Amino acid sequence: MSKNPGLTVLAGPTAVGKGTVSTYIRDNYPEVWLSVSATTRPPRPGETEGVHYYFKSPEEFDRLIEQGELLEWAVVHGHNRYGTLRSTVDAAIAEGRSVLLEIDLQGARQVKAAVPDARFVFLAPPSWEEMVRRLVGRGTETPDEQQRRLETAKLELAAEPEFDFTVINDDVRRAADELVSLMGLTPHRS
Repeated sequence: MSKNPGLTVLAGPTAVGKGTVSTYIRDNYPEVWLSVSATTRPPRPGETEGVHYYFKSPEEFDRLIEQGELLEWAVVHGHNRYGTLRSTVDAAIAEGRSVLLEIDLQGARQVKAAVPDARFVFLAPPSWEEMVRRLVGRGTETPDEQQRRLETAKLELAAEPEFDFTVINDDVRRAADELVSLMGLTPHRS
């Protein structure tokens, strides 16, 4: 079975740099359509509807869930909900765009259930030591919190076999170029 060329899902453990890689792609590969999430959180200053997020009331979000309009959704930090609108992804694919969805592992599993022929890419750290350095290096958490995050990262790394491809995030530009070529596009530089 061939993969759906339209949709690529990028996921990976916490602190691996998914946001950094997808921002690089957004800034350097305008041919890639980065999915914009719906959220129940209020806009922050400078955020634009449809560019940063689709801002929804909790009631609107409930309706989207009930009507099966979300490819995936989650509660983040126990408060606000975030999700991927099926309609915007479908419209971009119908236009022939290459769609990139940068989400967490739970979201990736939900998308796999909804769109099994999408392309699933796992973003991995160069090594466990580097992962520890990134998680602990910020110095903002207590040792207990750090330990919890490392336990979570270990579980998240164990999900790698669920994915079609693995990209090592040893260098943002290199990882982004590898991801773009997995999407069937030509990287801008060798």
